[in-house]
Amino acid sequence: MAEIVIYTDGGARGNPGKAGAGALLIDGAKKIEIKKYLGDGRTNNWAEYEAVILALTEAKKRGLSEREIEVRMDSELIQRQLTDVYQIKEETLWPQYMKVHNLIVAHFPRISFVHVPRAENAEADRLVNEAIDEAAQA
Repeated sequence: MAEIVIYTDGGARGNPGKAGAGALLIDGAKKIEIKKYLGDGRTNNWAEYEAVILALTEAKKRGLSEREIEVRMDSELIQRQLTDVYQIKEETLWPQYMKVHNLIVAHFPRISFVHVPRAENAEADRLVNEAIDEAAQA
């Protein structure tokens, strides 16, 4: 089992619409929650990538990048794009993919991406919805 487990999720209400990203980093008993409102006009797939970028940036900032990391997500599309099973056909996703790719190459020698059922990703999904809801109330 990986030393660090990261759950990521992204969503957009309206797709495209108001979007948010969420991630849960688990390092043993320590849990770190990350959420961010991404603005309007974003797609769910763009937000899914942004969640991975936020999570990896946080892991790097906390000095976790050299450890074995497993990123779990409920987006089969993004997981398969990140593992080079699927090609990226949506032009707007290329910059997002490259941000993740560059983070991996530069900082994460032991990382894997795993697709999980939506039910196993509930905490990251909650963070996405909180980010969007909190922005709407501001």
